[in-house]
Amino acid sequence: MKLNLKIWRQGGNYKNGQFVQYELPNVNPHMSFLEMLDVLNEQLVSKREEPVAFEHDCREGICGTCSMVIDGRPHGPMKGTTTCQLHMRHYNDGDTIVIEPFRAKAFPVIKDLVVDRSAFDRIIQSGGYVSVNTGQAQDANSIPVEKDQAGRSFDAAACIGCGACVAACPNASAMLFTSAKVSHLALLPQGQVERKRRVLKMVAQMDKEGFGQCSNVKACEAECPKEISVSNIARMNREYASAAFTNESN
Repeated sequence: MKLNLKIWRQGGNYKNGQFVQYELPNVNPHMSFLEMLDVLNEQLVSKREEPVAFEHDCREGICGTCSMVIDGRPHGPMKGTTTCQLHMRHYNDGDTIVIEPFRAKAFPVIKDLVVDRSAFDRIIQSGGYVSVNTGQAQDANSIPVEKDQAGRSFDAAACIGCGACVAACPNASAMLFTSAKVSHLALLPQGQVERKRRVLKMVAQMDKEGFGQCSNVKACEAECPKEISVSNIARMNREYASAAFTNESN
């Protein structure tokens, strides 16, 4: 099938950033979205033009690096799907597809569709870990964890940190990402020692990075490829209020 692509180009020969249109005449419907971009880049290289820069790694919906906005939606039109797992059979012959990078102050564009998402790394570094000395690894099942509690923790841990929540939010809020990381550890016994310090530090770092505030639009949950629930945001708000009330910041 034939597709018309309208792609954001920025950096290199496109210093100010602009949309550039391309035409792909023979797109196989069994291709993934990234394979389609590979074909486009082969076409550009053969013409000695600069290929489109985009991020990718596992191409299995695991790493979260395939971050781009497709026709106004992070990762494209399919629910619970990363860009690399989106296939061209969901498009029709003659379609025009608009492809942009994630738009957020905290995610500056590096080049074309590649953005700097290191703000997420700094949020994790501020407190999204367990650092207490626990000695040797415990035997399996030696620490009892209530089943529903473990399930909620596992669901939160499914977050791959792609940033779709930020791109979908009109305020560019990172509340869904941060709350998933807070919930993951707050719901487990291993995370209890640093529970209050963790949420205070991670929220402070989130604000420092320039992300916006949550206004309960819930676009983050709708566009999340791992379908992380906004109930994690409510949990993080409770965790934060409790920690702030007891003034345990160190």
